[in-house]
Amino acid sequence: MTPGRPPPRPDGQGFDGAESAAGAADTLGQTATPPALPPGTFDLGNGLSFLANYTGQGAANPVGGIRQGSAYAGQLFLGIDGDLQRLAGIAGGSFHVAVTNRHGRSLANDVIGNNTSVQEIFGGGQTTRLTLLSYQQKLFDDRLDIEFGRLVANISFLNSPLYCNFQTNSACGNPTFVFKTSNFTFWPVSSWGAHAKAWLTDRVFVHAGVYEVNPLHQQPGDNGLDFSIKGATGAIVPFELGYSTTFANDVLPRNYGIGGWYDASDYADPVRDVTGRAAVLTGLPPATRFGRSGVYARFDQMVWRPDPAGIQGLTLFGVAMAGTSGRLIEDYFLEIGAVQTGTFAGRPYDTAGFVINTQRFSPLALQTIALAQNAIGRNRSLPGQQIMMELNYGIQVTPAIRLTPNLQYIVNPDQTRFPYRNRNIPDAFVVGAKLSIDLFTLAGLARGPGSR
Repeated sequence: MTPGRPPPRPDGQGFDGAESAAGAADTLGQTATPPALPPGTFDLGNGLSFLANYTGQGAANPVGGIRQGSAYAGQLFLGIDGDLQRLAGIAGGSFHVAVTNRHGRSLANDVIGNNTSVQEIFGGGQTTRLTLLSYQQKLFDDRLDIEFGRLVANISFLNSPLYCNFQTNSACGNPTFVFKTSNFTFWPVSSWGAHAKAWLTDRVFVHAGVYEVNPLHQQPGDNGLDFSIKGATGAIVPFELGYSTTFANDVLPRNYGIGGWYDASDYADPVRDVTGRAAVLTGLPPATRFGRSGVYARFDQMVWRPDPAGIQGLTLFGVAMAGTSGRLIEDYFLEIGAVQTGTFAGRPYDTAGFVINTQRFSPLALQTIALAQNAIGRNRSLPGQQIMMELNYGIQVTPAIRLTPNLQYIVNPDQTRFPYRNRNIPDAFVVGAKLSIDLFTLAGLARGPGSR
């Protein structure tokens, strides 16, 4: 290995982001592999590789929410990765393509009433779209990595394969605070973007990007094929300084990162309308503001590994986020969690996970609800934070199929979508399950966990 060069990195691992279409699906929890293993890709042997999978997430709330009910959402994914060194002799070059089809309903939208989904696979328009189309170039012995094209920020920044061990959208695919307080672009809604990552040592990197913000791409029915910048309102710029190791260079792999974002785009004022009065009372469109920012610190650390040659063990992770400018509906976000890979004897690829996080509502968010409550003659105490948690068990049914039953609980479901509701939304208990199927592994064209 060349001195100073980063060690080989399993795709989708670490804080430095996914490096392929397959890696994107893996780090977003859409493959039938546990967090420490790469997905089951079908490699043609000439530089082209494919990943096809299906992810379904069901959820029901027997207790709490506005009312009781159930919902199912799913996604079909097809990814293509091309190694241009093998295909065309372009050293360090590659291309990536991903197409998704999302369908189904959201339990949070339909019956619980809060605006953080308990089914991460829902969102971005329940339709078929081109989600990724990019060119990637590695330079200087892989120490500099540049990618540009039709991209989404959340597969490259503020992501970890641990987060999507869970079904709750409060943790997977990114800590939800960033979407509540900025126009951070998200899977599967692509726009023009670019990012560059430089490895200062084999463990330390700096990473920065810029992504077009275009609300037109988020409209229902958008297929991702409109490459114009018509409708763009600005750009978001994420950045991170990270320390990242893998099984290749660390007995107990760890990732630590500090970073933030500047959202140089338009957003709707959370309280005021176009005339400067309270929008919740006038019914007029909200005023348009420009520019928001935030910072974060995060980590994951493997703390127990019984076999130095295996992937099994216990990893802890945490995130802290806060806004630094703009008129925001949340003040801060805190999260802590754990994932155990390898559980019982004979179950080396099963996982057990727990995560809990809190979203602290801002005075602006509470002001809007208070104004609405006063208008209907109510004066009651409003919860200051929403707490979401999940406990799950991932079952590696076959090398191609993974099933993850989960239990979720929401304390103080946020009421921002229903400011005139005359009482708080009751705490919600959710029973869910995620099914992931790697289709090429199922067909015997790729290998998965436990394949022989």
